[in-house]
Amino acid sequence: MNYQEKIQLLAELLEKSTCTFALTGAGISTESGIPDFRSPGSGLWSKHDPAEVASVSAFMRNPAAFYELNMQWWNEYLFNAEPGPTHLALARLEKKRLLAGVITQNIDGLHQKAGSQKVYEVHGHLRTCHCISCNASHPFAFLVSQFDSGQNPPRCERCHGVLRPDVVLFEDPLGEDFFYANRDLTRCRLLIAIGSSLQVYPVAALPEKVRQLVIINRDATPWDGEAELVINNEQAGKVLTDTLSVLGKNKT
Repeated sequence: MNYQEKIQLLAELLEKSTCTFALTGAGISTESGIPDFRSPGSGLWSKHDPAEVASVSAFMRNPAAFYELNMQWWNEYLFNAEPGPTHLALARLEKKRLLAGVITQNIDGLHQKAGSQKVYEVHGHLRTCHCISCNASHPFAFLVSQFDSGQNPPRCERCHGVLRPDVVLFEDPLGEDFFYANRDLTRCRLLIAIGSSLQVYPVAALPEKVRQLVIINRDATPWDGEAELVINNEQAGKVLTDTLSVLGKNKT
């Protein structure tokens, strides 16, 4: 099957599906200039051991070191990032009622910025933070302002406890968005996994819950053999933009 035939099939699957969700990973945000985690040489985990920089143990052991590294990463790549073609295409699909929602492993907030309405952030986000002592919630901007003024680690204005971002670290359980995503997938007919290696559990088990699976990813995944359609070695944004064009022609 050539590229155009795959695009036509994806358009047909979307048109026939009674309920479609997208599952997105770090690969879609590379189009926004945010490096992914697993690419050899450029991925974050090729430079740092995640257990040393992004785990609960690492945070509790040395929160100042955690912020020193991660704030540099967030400042350089996340805070000023803009939605890429994949984010924009998924928002368009939702607006056309061809997509019920997005389940994302990303913490960058770019789906919402692109206009997506239903987004389950199963690994958390960088909009808020909380105190590990009194559990008080604060805007993430408050944490950033403290760090920028020289307070590391940032501390709660109520009890002076250490603040931590509302993201899922290694060793953390997944939050309520994962529960709601699981619930909604019970009615999902088609899941389109985009830019995800499908190797990080328990999120990687979500394809088990759906009748049809499409995978759009640069590299092969463990789920490729179970998928109705696999598109590798193509930019996800191009794939979805081309699919939207076919869908537009099908309406005429």
